[in-house]
Amino acid sequence: MKKTVLVLLLVFALPALGWSQRLRKTEFESGMIEKGNKVGVWEYYAYTRDGRQVTLQKYDHTAKKLVFFRPIEDIQYNAELQPGQWTRSRVDQPPLFIGGDPALAAYTTKLNYPVMAQDRKLQGKVLVSFAIDTLGQASGHKVLMSVGGGCDEEAMRVCRNIPNQWVPARKDGRAVPVVYELPFTFRLQPATP
Repeated sequence: MKKTVLVLLLVFALPALGWSQRLRKTEFESGMIEKGNKVGVWEYYAYTRDGRQVTLQKYDHTAKKLVFFRPIEDIQYNAELQPGQWTRSRVDQPPLFIGGDPALAAYTTKLNYPVMAQDRKLQGKVLVSFAIDTLGQASGHKVLMSVGGGCDEEAMRVCRNIPNQWVPARKDGRAVPVVYELPFTFRLQPATP
């Protein structure tokens, strides 16, 4: 009798557990979803030029903590190392968008090429800078390099709509505010014959 009750409990309990949490895996990420939210440690991937999958980041969405990141090129940032004093400096951990460049590209590729720029055959790179504070919040967006013809405004629109899913930069074991620069490329498609 006890075995029958235990078996019945398992039969009904296991599907309920499976419904509350499920594995989500794509070519760029994998982890558990619970009630529509990412929980636990997620892995985020990119691909090398020869097609190998590499882990870019591991982020614990429950603890809201970066567990691992693949070091990228050595870049200096304008960082606020002392209150009110911004200095060009290397950081121990750069500011990171949760999910890496593939996740960031999901937002940065939503550019609408302005008709005025297309009519005037304007193309090039708009460079937008913004501060990422110690909580991973972006603010103070500015255009550093301009194309004109509405491209600057479009880059700012897209940049401001990127969610605040940033892991702050770290220097000497603590989070520090930095200025991050994000390029947006506007390129006309070649005319088809």
